[in-house]
Amino acid sequence: MSLEEFYDELNYVDASRENRLKYAQMILNDMSLFPKLIDVMFRVDDKISCRASWVFEFVCDHYVYAIVPYLDTFCNHIKKVHLDSAVRPVAKVCSFIAQEYNSKQPNTIKKVLKPKHTELMIEACFDWLIGDQKIAAKAYAMDTLFLLGKDYPWVHPELVQILEQDFQTQSAGYKVRAKRILKKIKN
Repeated sequence: MSLEEFYDELNYVDASRENRLKYAQMILNDMSLFPKLIDVMFRVDDKISCRASWVFEFVCDHYVYAIVPYLDTFCNHIKKVHLDSAVRPVAKVCSFIAQEYNSKQPNTIKKVLKPKHTELMIEACFDWLIGDQKIAAKAYAMDTLFLLGKDYPWVHPELVQILEQDFQTQSAGYKVRAKRILKKIKN
């Protein structure tokens, strides 16, 4: 399938879980489509990039290691993602990566994730956290910053400061997640 054909196919992706899962399964069955998915996802001013992001999240949820060969591309471009419905799935994938990186079990992510990758994810997550993002993206950013911050002594104090500073003005969902993260940091 050419990039143009794949791009046209992404027009049929909708927000339903079943539909996103169907397209994720299509990619998982033909991983040659994965770099095309990433290409479309990072066309950040195109509404189809949101649909690509939804599918990307589902692919990574089922097989996070699909991203391994594309970590440079992913990390170098995540900061450019700005459409609300694309930021949330990208932030969630950052959270998946951080979870694997902090797993007690040896895995591929631990072997290949370099400081440049984690630093770019940390930077993007702080931007999402202090920016005008919706709660879901901020929640995934908090999780990622908590996990990756274990290797960067400056991250947790910055995270605590932002969470405490923004606490009173944020939504109930934000407050619940912030309390949980603050509690984890203090322990």
